[in-house]
Amino acid sequence: MQVCWLQVIRRYSDFDILHSSLMVCGISLPLPPKKLIGNMDREFIAERQRGLQTYLDSITQHPLLSNSLTVKKFLDPSNYSANYTEIALQQVSMFFRSDPKWEVLEPLRDMGWRIRKKYFLVKNKELPKEKYLLSWVDLGPDKVLSDKDLQLAMKLLTSFSTPYLCPLVFSNLSESSALLIRPFSESGCLRDHICKVKPRDSYLKKYCNPKRSQGLELEQIKLYGRQILEGLKLLHDNGMFFGHLHTSNVMVEDDVCQLLEVENGILGVPSMLRATFSQLRKINTTESIDVFCFGHSLYEMTYGRPPDSVPVDQFPAGPHTSVVSVLESILSSEACKSGMPSVSGDGQPSYVYVLLLQVPSKLKEALRAAKEKLEKRLQEEQKLLHHHRRLTRAQSHHSSEEEKKRRKILARKVTFRRMLGFGNLHACTVLVLLEQFLMRLLLLLHTAPPIPDRSPTPPQPPLPDGAGGGRSALLSSIQAFSKGKLKKANTTDRSKPVI
Repeated sequence: MQVCWLQVIRRYSDFDILHSSLMVCGISLPLPPKKLIGNMDREFIAERQRGLQTYLDSITQHPLLSNSLTVKKFLDPSNYSANYTEIALQQVSMFFRSDPKWEVLEPLRDMGWRIRKKYFLVKNKELPKEKYLLSWVDLGPDKVLSDKDLQLAMKLLTSFSTPYLCPLVFSNLSESSALLIRPFSESGCLRDHICKVKPRDSYLKKYCNPKRSQGLELEQIKLYGRQILEGLKLLHDNGMFFGHLHTSNVMVEDDVCQLLEVENGILGVPSMLRATFSQLRKINTTESIDVFCFGHSLYEMTYGRPPDSVPVDQFPAGPHTSVVSVLESILSSEACKSGMPSVSGDGQPSYVYVLLLQVPSKLKEALRAAKEKLEKRLQEEQKLLHHHRRLTRAQSHHSSEEEKKRRKILARKVTFRRMLGFGNLHACTVLVLLEQFLMRLLLLLHTAPPIPDRSPTPPQPPLPDGAGGGRSALLSSIQAFSKGKLKKANTTDRSKPVI
């Protein structure tokens, strides 16, 4: 996984404010305590800095907290300084001026996890008893349809009347954003049912640390899974693409599941699970993305919580063993390496039926081209991530202690080879010869006789007079030697060549 380093300069009081705003999540975060006396000591400052780093690590490693606007403003205020709630209110007010039959009842603050998406509870003055959910969202980076084709696609989604797709009552597009109105369900989404929470609460309060979350019964899992698959198949059979399936995007009303926000794909907003499936190179089509997201939702329906990481090789012991085989075919390491099953291909249950919608041929062609562009962009991103992971592994291996030790031994072998002059011999042979030489040297030193004592000996006593006669005669003959008394010798020179 890609690691990003970000330097943040903040005071302890800033951390305290951040901690107060995150207390709604119900998670015990390790913020270092305050200290009034001695808080300028060098050792205390170093200890507090380590504690604050641990605090930030615990926040950034949590999938919901790390994506919250409060945390992003704390870490990167220059890029998250805009007030998106105010921008959304301006856009909604401009819309209501052109269509006065709608009225805002209340803003639903922090209802969703997206920073650039805001929700409002509204009503239609002509139907005062009905409540609707208005959402305003910025167009995302994957918006590839032209404005004309996007308007046509949104008009088509508004006209849908199918049992497993939540209908759009109204849609309005501008150059950079979209305004959408759909029915509001007091019973909430599928994740609300799993976590047993109220739908209007903040998503951090609902989902960060749910106290009563529980997996569904087997019959409910089968029923909801079937309905979700039928909604996905309907989209794919008619050339549409989703890519945003998770339990918060499934509305449950009277045991009927309907897919929410199916327009997210054509609006170009990023998927909640994109950071996960972009690291799995076999998940590179819009259909395989939807199958992967279905497996993720099925895991949450079974165990009452989403998987900690994917791939999943060890599934917890659960009450529904028949569901585990389906999860293994989607979320296991083998499945992520070999590819996802098909929504509309072989091996699908017979209850998944075909319902064709009236999609214009020009829009079908535009959707097909848009799908190809999205898949190509995803595949290029996966290649970059794969290259980055290989480079990171190589750098990590190169800087490991074992590799450093191996390189040091290799450099020592090369040095020995050069010193001993064995340029054509292998380094191991050189070391063997050197070891044998040292062993022989140690053996010789061990078996050698003891070194005689080299301390000065005492002077010898003088010899008696008769004992030194021969020596005196030798000295006198040497002193009386004369070169002239020597006889001349006759020599024959035979060094010349013989001819």
